[in-house]
Amino acid sequence: MERDSSDDDDDRETLIHQNDTKHDHHLPSSDNHPSTFDIQHFDNNSPSSRQRRRFVFNKRFLFAIFLPLFIVLVYFSADIRSLFSANVSSFTFDSVTDRMRESELRALSLLKQQQSQLFALWNQSFSNNTDTTPFFRDAKSALLNQISINKQIQQVLLSPHQNSNLSESGDTIGSNFGLETCRKAVSVVANKRTIEWKPKSDKFLFAICLSGQMSNHLICLEKHMFFAALLGRVLVIPSYKVDYQYSRVLDIEHINDCLGRKVVVSFEEFAEMRKNHVNIARFLCYFSSPQPCYIDDEHIKKLKQQLGVSVGKIENAWKEDIKKPSKKTVQDVEAKFKTDDDVIAIGDVFFANVEQEWVVQPGGPIAHKCKTLIEPSKIIMLTAQRFIQTFLGSNFVALHFRRHGFLKFCNAKKPSCFYPIPQAADCITRVIERTNAPVIYLSTDAAQSETGLLQSLVVLNGKTVPLVQRPPRNSAEKWDALLYRHHVEDDAQVEAMLDKTISAMSNVFIGASGSTFTEDILRLRKDWRLASVCDEYLCQGEEPNFIAGDE
Repeated sequence: MERDSSDDDDDRETLIHQNDTKHDHHLPSSDNHPSTFDIQHFDNNSPSSRQRRRFVFNKRFLFAIFLPLFIVLVYFSADIRSLFSANVSSFTFDSVTDRMRESELRALSLLKQQQSQLFALWNQSFSNNTDTTPFFRDAKSALLNQISINKQIQQVLLSPHQNSNLSESGDTIGSNFGLETCRKAVSVVANKRTIEWKPKSDKFLFAICLSGQMSNHLICLEKHMFFAALLGRVLVIPSYKVDYQYSRVLDIEHINDCLGRKVVVSFEEFAEMRKNHVNIARFLCYFSSPQPCYIDDEHIKKLKQQLGVSVGKIENAWKEDIKKPSKKTVQDVEAKFKTDDDVIAIGDVFFANVEQEWVVQPGGPIAHKCKTLIEPSKIIMLTAQRFIQTFLGSNFVALHFRRHGFLKFCNAKKPSCFYPIPQAADCITRVIERTNAPVIYLSTDAAQSETGLLQSLVVLNGKTVPLVQRPPRNSAEKWDALLYRHHVEDDAQVEAMLDKTISAMSNVFIGASGSTFTEDILRLRKDWRLASVCDEYLCQGEEPNFIAGDE
């Protein structure tokens, strides 16, 4: 089955167009969950107390906003010596240069005072507050912006004196003034629910995944694992003859090791166990519409002709439409799909909505001893680490910049998620400001004309922030040697998983809203405990400043 592997979540080849289906992914979306920057209301006990604190906060906020303007006016229009009574007798002002030097020192002093007040305001009002109201979201963003402006003014004042002792005055203007604005996100799950996966060795669930491309298939496979655990069955991983070659991108044995028992087998191992008499005894469809089991005749033919699988009668367990999947419980699944048949199939379950709150827990719904069950192969993990050590270092931002086929898809959503390059560059720069990262790892399907423009516009403090992509093969470089040694260097799915792995290991990740490629990266970051409070979708909370018309 041929697929356009460069576009991991292009659903134009699926049975149902992606634009017509609302995906309820297992990770937070901007529609259903608060932003990583969102903060809660102050804990007030009465309306009068809340009003009084809001008034105090407004005064502080306005002071923080207008102080930079005051500094600029003072610096350019006033005689500094007449405004301050401090003793500056140690300086001899016998020239214009000396007076300018005094002005710069005074301006720096004011800026440092403002810095302390902004820092105090952050600690008192924002650091542990997760109010989600628009006012507090805007206020938090404005405060971070004022911190940035303060830093820039100090740098401007210090720039003529970088080689002089005056530069010592700027030793406190480091990244974000010590504010840990992009700390790790701590995922604490109260009353975490897990299920023990203890399958009977002679009972199997035949996994079938057809929707979209690799990222969609991985989500489908993860849900099949949950179903197999609920039904007490060993999961049969699809064959590369009718699906992707999962053994190249996933560590299959890692799943068994995490459970301490055999819970998944490859199709080839399954066929050997069955002495090549492979039959699906019952096809109990999870989805009845638009087609039973969300499977077409072509795939049934491939199962029979290429794998030698005999397929029993296909029957619907219930009425369920992929366009409007209803919420199902564990009890619902067990009641409909429990059977004594040796081998069963339930079709593609990518769109299934079963115990969603349970499924999205860090590490997933199944009890195991690892951080996550579905993770990249060891070859890909090591290659990602070697790439990071070679090109990126410990502090980098990763960006999934989805463009191919995304314009039409995003414009069908409200609001759209496809941003003009200049607007995208502004959003990226704001994240870089908070992280102080020197480089950005770019995972994209965009044309060079777009990435070139984006690179020219991502500028912070007068310096371009490099957008780093994986370079073409060079025999002088050894970071990718493992891929060539195992003959997987030209596999598009291996390259896509490598992109995901590098991105998942970043300090901060910027994703593409609506992309299952992004969602899989967020899943890995959550499960590996690498997620940051600064992780977000590109231009999260903003609408594109220009949107094209419909066809």
